[in-house]
Amino acid sequence: MSLVAIKNAVSKLVSKNDEAPLLSNNNNHNNSYGSSTDVESGKNTHEDQLDYPQPSNGLGFFGKVDPRVMSDLIIGLSDGLTVPFALTAGLSSLGDARLVITGGFAELISGAISMGLGGYLGAKSESDYYKSEVSQEKKKFYSNTQLINHEIEDILLEMNPNFSEDTVISFVKDMQRDPGLMVDFIIKYGKGLDEPDDNRQWISAVTIGGGYFAGGFVPLVPYFFVDKVITGLLVSIVLMTITLFWFGYFKSQVSMADSTLQRKVLEGLQMVAVGGVAAGAAWFFVKIIE
Repeated sequence: MSLVAIKNAVSKLVSKNDEAPLLSNNNNHNNSYGSSTDVESGKNTHEDQLDYPQPSNGLGFFGKVDPRVMSDLIIGLSDGLTVPFALTAGLSSLGDARLVITGGFAELISGAISMGLGGYLGAKSESDYYKSEVSQEKKKFYSNTQLINHEIEDILLEMNPNFSEDTVISFVKDMQRDPGLMVDFIIKYGKGLDEPDDNRQWISAVTIGGGYFAGGFVPLVPYFFVDKVITGLLVSIVLMTITLFWFGYFKSQVSMADSTLQRKVLEGLQMVAVGGVAAGAAWFFVKIIE
């Protein structure tokens, strides 16, 4: 089995990662196996580019958005559409529209800040963990190069136990041209970690916090345009029933590309049930306390 064959096999296993640095060929270096490889540039030539078709999930714009950003947005919207709705429903039992609006806004702002801060800290922890793992692998490389070589061998054999010894050795030797590439390979394919974006913390904070605020503002809107609190509550319930259903519907479509219509409808009804139970419980217990 040639070095090109092993790279093709690895490429098939990780074809979802289009920017994998080692799965590329370049005409700047010709090796004895008849392929053109340059592990430092990480770019493919026009002639030898490994082009694997990517499946279409039919999500349009959402399919092009970073999955992590979509995940953060869903988290923010999920909490924003349920917690403030429950709070405003509970406060409406007191019969004061001004109290509902004031209390709702106070919770909305504090909740958005809290959710955003949680997203920031979570993303920062992820970044710190990644840097720690990279640092440990670099220490291994400078203290014991053979250990790094064995780790790469283990990763390759885990991908395909049928790789021959000569093929694995050739692959490792080729990667030794760039120590940084060896470390990146172990981190990405051995530990399953991708390097976080430099602005990941702030993007996560803004996305989760903004999603929470946007979702939480929806149940509050009707109270601005009604004279009686009970009317605002009824309008808010109708509005939130529609909003929660469609949110659950599209959430299923975004998170599960092959989701069936039945699954999407069930997800929508589930969101309505969760929001309804939370709002009903809040209204009931506030009414009892009053």
